[in-house]
Amino acid sequence: MAKDSYLVGLIGSGIGPSLSPALHEREADRQGLRYLYRLIGIDVLGLAPEAVGDLVRAARDLGFDGLNITHPCKQLVIEHLDALAPQAEALGAVNTVVFEEGGRAVGHNTDVTGFAASFARGLRDAPLERVVQLGAGGAGAAVAHATLTLGAERVTVVDALADRAADLAGSLNRHFGAGRAVAATPDRLPALLAGADGLVHATPTGMAAHPGLPLPAELLHAGLWVAEVVYRPLETELVRTARALGCAVLDGGGMAVFQAADAFRLFTGKEPDSARMLADIAELAESSAGQVV
Repeated sequence: MAKDSYLVGLIGSGIGPSLSPALHEREADRQGLRYLYRLIGIDVLGLAPEAVGDLVRAARDLGFDGLNITHPCKQLVIEHLDALAPQAEALGAVNTVVFEEGGRAVGHNTDVTGFAASFARGLRDAPLERVVQLGAGGAGAAVAHATLTLGAERVTVVDALADRAADLAGSLNRHFGAGRAVAATPDRLPALLAGADGLVHATPTGMAAHPGLPLPAELLHAGLWVAEVVYRPLETELVRTARALGCAVLDGGGMAVFQAADAFRLFTGKEPDSARMLADIAELAESSAGQVV
């Protein structure tokens, strides 16, 4: 018999304002499913990110069907899983865990497909010769893979942790070919952005729990397109500042929806309606704007 009841959750830090529960549950309601999406905040529980393995095991034992994983656990969770889907293995980051029959925990990554679908929809004709990406963590690995898959000639990965940027650039070059990615430190941002086609932002800065700009505003200019990964709020300070300067801008809502749709499909085996979910996130973001979190 087809399953019609699902228990899923999200593990991460600062996830209280997440719109993922509403996105998943609204789509499930439309499909006639019983679907409960729980938030498992490591900061609320007073746990270190390294506790993600214990939380995954507890969720499996409690009968969860799957989990989404977010900052700062997307890479730490890998060692606690039984298997990885090819894309998650290539990325070295997991944002979706599916508990298969028998309790086998399999890691997937829907961030890369989510960002690619959002970019193709919102910045379809954007030039991709020289792209600067700020952030080399779990989300950064996914969006860099997506950007190169979309046809970017070269991605320069900038991170405050030089080793992390270098590791990601090396991984990208092994996957896509030598010279497709290079690493750089933040002090090089002025020169890099002056000659870049676009900026991809993939750090937590701008989230409700981490407000502000991830780089000096004066480095932005109208010749840049700007793609944001943060979706709560939809209009981060970066999105607002870039739009005011005349940049073509992609907010994080599309990536949030398309990665959620892919995760929903993995959890349930049912096809989500991404158009309805895009309308949902716009409505949810508007109704939650101005809330103190």
